[in-house]
Amino acid sequence: MTDTKPAYLDYDPASRRLRLDPHAHDFVQNPYEAYAWLHARGGTFFWEDFGFWCLGRYQDVNGLLRDRRFGRERPGGYLSIAGDGNRSHLTHFDGIEANSMLELEPPVHTRLRTLVNRAFVSRQVERLRPRVEALAHELIDRFPDREPVDLLPAYAAPLPITIIAEMLGVPVEMGPQLLDWSHQMVAMYMHGRTRETEERADQAARDFADFLRGYVDERRKEPGDDLLSLLISAQEDGQKLSEDELISSTILLLNAGHEATVHQTGNAVRTVLAQGGDPRRFFTSPEATAATVEECLRIDAPLHMFTRYAYDELEPVPGVLLKPGEQVGLLLGMANNDPSAFEAPDAFRPDRTDQKNVSFGAGIHFCIGAPLARLELQVSLKVLFDRLPELRFAEESHFRDTYHFHGLERLLARS
Repeated sequence: MTDTKPAYLDYDPASRRLRLDPHAHDFVQNPYEAYAWLHARGGTFFWEDFGFWCLGRYQDVNGLLRDRRFGRERPGGYLSIAGDGNRSHLTHFDGIEANSMLELEPPVHTRLRTLVNRAFVSRQVERLRPRVEALAHELIDRFPDREPVDLLPAYAAPLPITIIAEMLGVPVEMGPQLLDWSHQMVAMYMHGRTRETEERADQAARDFADFLRGYVDERRKEPGDDLLSLLISAQEDGQKLSEDELISSTILLLNAGHEATVHQTGNAVRTVLAQGGDPRRFFTSPEATAATVEECLRIDAPLHMFTRYAYDELEPVPGVLLKPGEQVGLLLGMANNDPSAFEAPDAFRPDRTDQKNVSFGAGIHFCIGAPLARLELQVSLKVLFDRLPELRFAEESHFRDTYHFHGLERLLARS
């Protein structure tokens, strides 16, 4: 695999410049072929289609995620992921992003994360396990008899959106609308987005924020045992979240957590089914289930690229010199399949002793929703395969053309 260059890839070893259209069909369906070939050539390259250096070795990605000389916040102030240019049509989207802890660095990030984490942890994620399990059974009960079912809209998507809606204290029937707003906004992170994409994202940001402000007003008057109420009341050294910070944090928790969980659920089902045999063998105990989920996260992650800005003139790896303000791409999916970090990285081994995936990131921006995502994956996968051990593919599955979000178009299965 590593000796034959993929046909869709053009690479100059002298300059380490790579031309690889992230929309190329074969790459979208199996990025790991390209990753393996690039690992054999050092794992560092200038991806011309994105316009910045990318790091794919596990050691480099894990290290730079923790390196405080790099960060998410653009030096000189927030200009969003698009960089410079006329952004008058993105006022509402930029307003959300400007107060998002994902796009900020200390000391503001520290304050926001402490407040949000306190409210989030106070929910005691583990106590949600019975509700998640009951919901998983409810969704499976709705599957059509003796007919193929697309597990993405029937199972993978409604489970996390229902849980987060219940946590927020908003009507569960708003789930489809929340999903639509989320999809429109995260489209901003895709390669090659259009003006139409940007305008839809801005409108979604506006509508989402307006909707939440109404519920924030209600919770201020009548607090409850929900996430919005907890975020409103969270304090640290006398400081609270401003309303804009509260709205941005809530949208981040839904968008980032839901999108990744849906993709990972689909990818994990696909991975387990591809092993053949009785899938229940991977879920025989809580420990086995947790290990299976971690291996699913490693072998086919839902997020493949995070970016960071350099804050000084830096050389993160030999021969790559970055100036202040330049971006670098960290390829999580590639790092998780690095043969120098994982034995037989293309093999599905839940019992591996070298498990250390970076699917949730690392450092101060480690995914704040990771405990909930892990719980939802553990419960939903175990219940699905315990209930439907004969589940099989009804057709060949294909991935959506949405790099960096790596997920399936649909997952049609029958039992």
